[in-house]
Amino acid sequence: MCPLNNDARDYLLKAARSTIDAYLRSGVRPVPDPPSARELLQKRGAFVTLYLRGRLRGCVGYAWPLTPLYRAVPECAVSAAVEDLRFRPLSLAGLPDIEIEVSVLSGLDQAGGPSDILVGTHGLLVSQGPRRGLLLPKVAVEHGWTPRKFLEQTCLKAGLPRQAWKNGATVERFAATVFREV
Repeated sequence: MCPLNNDARDYLLKAARSTIDAYLRSGVRPVPDPPSARELLQKRGAFVTLYLRGRLRGCVGYAWPLTPLYRAVPECAVSAAVEDLRFRPLSLAGLPDIEIEVSVLSGLDQAGGPSDILVGTHGLLVSQGPRRGLLLPKVAVEHGWTPRKFLEQTCLKAGLPRQAWKNGATVERFAATVFREV
């Protein structure tokens, strides 16, 4: 998997902002033309987080590598702006006040318990049956959680009991490359 250089990161941040802008103006999600940079053509999981004056304003993404990065990030950006049910849809007037952060995920691998989790390095995906919960690596750092607390909170996000990770739930970990607008 190719690492993301600064040009690729800039491309993704600009694509996220311009796609949100275009969608808010027209109601149509534009599909970007494929770039020449190989790392942007890779299928990778990605999340886009929006902040308004430093506070969470939306976060949507894909844990799995479903589509190339150059398409995944703009799609997630529009979804974070208008489809995150925790927030009212963003208006065009509100867009200049939004700061965009992109998290590009590594592949998922199994984690058995707290000893397999490095807070600040790993994000978690817990699933059991139709229930799934995902927390990005920064969430545990922001809250000062231990690996055990991180596991429990990811279970709760999935709508599962806090100890589900001990009782048959699948626990997967991932790393994320995170960058944001300056």
